[in-house]
Amino acid sequence: MLNSIPSPSASGFSLGPLTINVYGLMIALGVLAAVWLGRRRLAAAGHDPEFISDLALWVVPAGLIGTRMYHVATDWERLYSDGRWPDAFKIWNGGLGIPGGILAGVVVGIWYIKRRGVDLPMMMDVCAPCVPLAQAIGRFGNYFNQELFGRPTTLPWALEINNPGQLAEAQAKYPGATTFHPTFLYESLWNVGLVLVLLAIDRRNVWRRGKLLPAYVAGYFLGRMWVEELRIDTAARVFGDLRWNFVLSVAMVVIGVIWLSWGGLRSSPEERAARAAVRPWVKPTDDTSIEGAPVDVAPDDGASGDEPVTDGSESAAEVEEQLAQSGPEFDGPRTEAPVTEPDRGDAH
Repeated sequence: MLNSIPSPSASGFSLGPLTINVYGLMIALGVLAAVWLGRRRLAAAGHDPEFISDLALWVVPAGLIGTRMYHVATDWERLYSDGRWPDAFKIWNGGLGIPGGILAGVVVGIWYIKRRGVDLPMMMDVCAPCVPLAQAIGRFGNYFNQELFGRPTTLPWALEINNPGQLAEAQAKYPGATTFHPTFLYESLWNVGLVLVLLAIDRRNVWRRGKLLPAYVAGYFLGRMWVEELRIDTAARVFGDLRWNFVLSVAMVVIGVIWLSWGGLRSSPEERAARAAVRPWVKPTDDTSIEGAPVDVAPDDGASGDEPVTDGSESAAEVEEQLAQSGPEFDGPRTEAPVTEPDRGDAH
């Protein structure tokens, strides 16, 4: 039986004259998966999926720059202040701070969406599940770099570390330890679960537009809190011995919850009906009283009840007289409302 997760034999491979670093490859695969999901969701909403590809050309570079800037800013004193500042540009060696990437990606994404005149709340909902999908795949780059693991453990899924530098740093804190919590795997699985939850919420069609993005922010950093408590890598600390990323995660959960609840969470029946008309993956509204929504009505052939059968040739006086004779409930003449075709709007 498997007693632990073995370490990878190498962090890269050769492809002809090229050396492919698996860390970068995992990030690239994560981006491709996010773009694929975003294109499918945007196309299902009746819009041109090419907009996702255009958006990615701006958001992905901004996110990578943001992740590296966050890492360098929070670890500058430990990693680069001794004259090794050129190493700050070697992203293939690891060191990408996800919070910085989220901030930069969201800011640039909002700017580009508004610049193109696209519906911002709709795009926030479309893109929200795509981000944790990219993170779930990209986290496996940490496995191949043998980095960012957690405290020692002997659980069956414990991670073996055989990289001399990483192992020596860990054993300085925990002598004799060779297997550790695979925090990269924990975070990856958490992100997969977050993708599924966001898709399920979207399908239920009960939240207001634009609420999936703050749900992602709150959900991701909630998982990041307990992952940070497991990690043992050297990191910036505040308030004594608290990891900076843990404190930031707590703050982001609070911000995400406030953002999520701001202005109310549940959508109106009108909004749910309009969304169901153009997004086939969501449930239709259960409110049939919405003005303009199609309602199935059984045809009245006059064969049942106490209503008199007329062929349309009688005068209004004759119809009224027949109704008066049919029972005491009659309290005035009845008129038929004109039947109009419901206005369904432009479904794109």
